[in-house]
Amino acid sequence: MITDMFGRNRLKVNLHLHTTESDGQKSPEEAAAIYQKAGYDIIAVTDHWKYRESGAINGLRTLSGAEYNIGGGNGAGGVFHILALGCEREPGIGKEDSAQSIIDEINGCGGMAVLAHPAWSLNTVEQTEGLEGIGATEIYNAVSDAGQSSRPYSGYFVDAAACKGQLYPLLADDDTHYYDGSDETNAYIMLACDPDASDAEILEAIRRKDFYATQGPEIHLLREGNRITVKCSAAVRISLFSNTVWAKDRCLRGSGLTEHSCEVQPFETFIRAEVTAADGRKAWSNTIDLR
Repeated sequence: MITDMFGRNRLKVNLHLHTTESDGQKSPEEAAAIYQKAGYDIIAVTDHWKYRESGAINGLRTLSGAEYNIGGGNGAGGVFHILALGCEREPGIGKEDSAQSIIDEINGCGGMAVLAHPAWSLNTVEQTEGLEGIGATEIYNAVSDAGQSSRPYSGYFVDAAACKGQLYPLLADDDTHYYDGSDETNAYIMLACDPDASDAEILEAIRRKDFYATQGPEIHLLREGNRITVKCSAAVRISLFSNTVWAKDRCLRGSGLTEHSCEVQPFETFIRAEVTAADGRKAWSNTIDLR
């Protein structure tokens, strides 16, 4: 747990990792030890088609999790990888189920359905705008830049979806498989939540976007009327994204940057921010609904 620049306590959380229970390279115990050493407060073990209930591994709290993947490997046909987080019981999901059926079952079990790595899966807004009940998505997925993958960042999907009114909470996750320095302890959320909170309270904090996603930097996005302000740890770049293709004051470059602001236009419906630190590590805010 850390205290942010506003004095709020935040939990360090990774909600997507794999172990030898599916296609990960470390056992659950080995994975938990790696994350515990890196200062994490909570992890979710999300092995493919292998539900793990909430509890703890060697003292590190675990949120119940699994990953259900359908559609094979051809992104043209509709590939969906959906995380089940915080379920009260194991979802009854089969490999022939549709994406909507999977989402419905996860929600019916009291959990949160997360659309994993939409850029890696080549998901489109046309594919997702008919899906109801998606609780969050990943703006960054570390393993999607490891191995033979090169699509870790889902900013285009996130913004295109927000243009259609789909303003998902934006997670950053590892999706750890390799544990070779490329994907473990790389990306996470900093959740403003009591360490003794129930699973349901953790999910609710995510739903209300009471976190920021990061690889290390701190970021906060604030609104006062039509003025939007980013406050962050030292950065070399602060960027703001919305449904406008161009507007003034949307990118500031320099050194030691800790604040930037802009005025939103009357037609803008959402806005979000990203910051980049001198070491290249990034942080991502959630979206603010301007409607």
